[in-house]
Amino acid sequence: MKINTAKKPVNAGRRRFMVGTAGLTFGVAVATPGLQHLMAGAAEAAAMNNAGSVRLNNWVTVFTDGTVAIMSPAAEMGQGSLTALPVIVADEMDADWSRVRIIAAPPNDKLYGNPAFRFLQYTAGSATITGYFNNLRQFGAQVRYVLLDNAAQRWGVPLAEVASEPGYAVHPRSGRRLSYGEIAAFAKVPAQAPEVTVEPVAKAQFRLIGRDLPRVDVAGKVNGSAQYSIDVQVPGMVYGAILREPMEGAAPEKIDDREARAIDGVLQIVPLKFGVGVIAQNPWAAFKAKKALKVSWSRKATGWGFSNDKGYVQFAALAKDPNAKGVAWETEGDAAGAIAKAATVFEGEYRADYAYHAQMEPLNSVAAVTADGCEIWCGTQSQTVAVTAAAQALGIPEAKVKFNGMLLGGGFGRRGNRDVEFIVDSVLMSKAAGKPVKVIWTREDDVHNGRFRPLYVNRIRAGLDSQGKIVAWHHRVVSDRVLAFMDPVRYKESKGRDNIAMRGTELPTYDIAHRLAEGLQQDTGMRTAPLRAIGVGQNSFANEVFIDEVAAKLGVDPVEFRIRQLAGTPRAQRAKQAIEEVARMAGWGRKRQGRGLGMAYLDYSGTQVAGIAEVSLAKNGSIRVHDFWCVIDAGVAVQPDNIIAQTESSIVYGLGLALTERIDIVDGAVKQSNFFDYHVPRMRDIPNIHIKLVQTRNHPTGAGQMATPLVPSAIANALYQLTGVRLRQQPLLPERVLHAMAEAGVSIA
Repeated sequence: MKINTAKKPVNAGRRRFMVGTAGLTFGVAVATPGLQHLMAGAAEAAAMNNAGSVRLNNWVTVFTDGTVAIMSPAAEMGQGSLTALPVIVADEMDADWSRVRIIAAPPNDKLYGNPAFRFLQYTAGSATITGYFNNLRQFGAQVRYVLLDNAAQRWGVPLAEVASEPGYAVHPRSGRRLSYGEIAAFAKVPAQAPEVTVEPVAKAQFRLIGRDLPRVDVAGKVNGSAQYSIDVQVPGMVYGAILREPMEGAAPEKIDDREARAIDGVLQIVPLKFGVGVIAQNPWAAFKAKKALKVSWSRKATGWGFSNDKGYVQFAALAKDPNAKGVAWETEGDAAGAIAKAATVFEGEYRADYAYHAQMEPLNSVAAVTADGCEIWCGTQSQTVAVTAAAQALGIPEAKVKFNGMLLGGGFGRRGNRDVEFIVDSVLMSKAAGKPVKVIWTREDDVHNGRFRPLYVNRIRAGLDSQGKIVAWHHRVVSDRVLAFMDPVRYKESKGRDNIAMRGTELPTYDIAHRLAEGLQQDTGMRTAPLRAIGVGQNSFANEVFIDEVAAKLGVDPVEFRIRQLAGTPRAQRAKQAIEEVARMAGWGRKRQGRGLGMAYLDYSGTQVAGIAEVSLAKNGSIRVHDFWCVIDAGVAVQPDNIIAQTESSIVYGLGLALTERIDIVDGAVKQSNFFDYHVPRMRDIPNIHIKLVQTRNHPTGAGQMATPLVPSAIANALYQLTGVRLRQQPLLPERVLHAMAEAGVSIA
């Protein structure tokens, strides 16, 4: 792209003031935290703290030495937000990126909340860039305005004559220049933010946005200096471990801790409402003592007696029952009436097992509770929820909780919203011990106490006209409840609409006049949570395998069939380009010996993404993915190479969900324990991945999880092309492949 090195003079029209938008007030509401951030070393941070500075708003501080400190409000868990968000601000304020230092914003929903999450400081759903983008551009433009206005007043010239270059205000007519650091020494900041119009994204000329700038968190992760909460050491700290109830509500009734107390290093046993805690001098003693505890659990919990098999029987019956009342998620036209009048009606059922987040870093947290309050060190997807949870656990005001945000060793939905019980663990253990406590979950704890992607049964009915066009679509989703469990308040506000379980049932680019998506979420007693791609991961699997089935029954090429169904909108045109381009990349239509190709397409919150898998099949029924091609159009790409990296990550994550990853529930409890029986992809399993990023001048949409749902659909469709056999349940386990082929009377070549 063409990079402009100078910005035009500010539009110095009549000054107006913005009202009603969170975070736009220039008044300083919180103190700047110490500049201990990822790019500055200790010496540099100390020098910056001692330097003169001007805080231009709650996002930007400019120091007299020319350093520009920019807040980053999102949690950094490997997705690159820590860098990408400040890039947006720096671009609009025309900062010199080499002088930018990034600070993790403190917990404050009012100032740093994401507009995409009702202004909650919550990092999830690939909604960070798209949610913050407009406001951060505005904040950056306002900072530039104030800096240039101060320069204009110092020079005694009209603001309209002042322009900017990276890190400088310039007066082209006289050749005068002032660095932002020089302006910081005398700058006056208005009490309210001036209204400055930023150009629409379709017309804007960006200097930093769209460039592949190095991510600020990577160097520390490579050299080992990056700090996670599991690395935190506090003077006087001891260690905690928790034996939790096997399912929600199965509280401890009898505790035999004699063996646990006899273990060397054990300091204290702490009975809890939800389990039993152990405090010890070192983590190994804590883990050993936790294992030695003998606990009998209450049998009053809803989950006792539940299993995957029982769930599928119940869910499938509900999905088929015309009298079962669902909660409408999307309604357009009259789906039932149109299906009744359709020339042809097709129907299909699709399933998905429970799945575990499998984030690299098991859950852990450090807390120090004193008479004055509480200090916590943790990696979380929601800084403000962490503070609230700690305060509620102790019965103290939130103002008495000091939060230290750490890097996350992966989140995927497991470290956000209500899923902060690991933080509460450390708080309660510290209160009991009277000293700082680090609580660490083992991988077995993390698996046994997981909050999983729900069990799903999807049932789709579609009506087609005499020309083979889909005219009506009815999608029923039966699953465990998610939103009601993880966020009861939001669930009540949504009037029973589960936006986690139901996302992905929408078909926004297809021209289908009559649509109904409805949810029948069930309280099985199982712990659930968003998992990378939320409900889209299963609901789009049902959509895309079903569409492939319809195309096959009509004798139409699957790529051509999808294109025929697209509406005539600009968004659908982008979809068409993605589908056609990925087909070209993969050589769609070219015969492969012993291999099959499968197609999947998805409009995920506006991001257009299409994928094709090439697979083969072993004698034991295991599927091998050799290549995966993907095209992604997420609008304006703030950091293009990072989008490609995140898409690669999405595909690898989707590969595990597609082929091997499943959680079995037996009598309400989790059967799996670790990666020996919960199988994530190994290096040998990874296909050749080919990604094309299509950059368009549209508002940026998400990228971090958009390709994940494509993978199971594309693989299932490729298996059909190869064998003529359909698999309608993920993961596509070898035994399921062999069973389906035996039922169809097909043998493996």
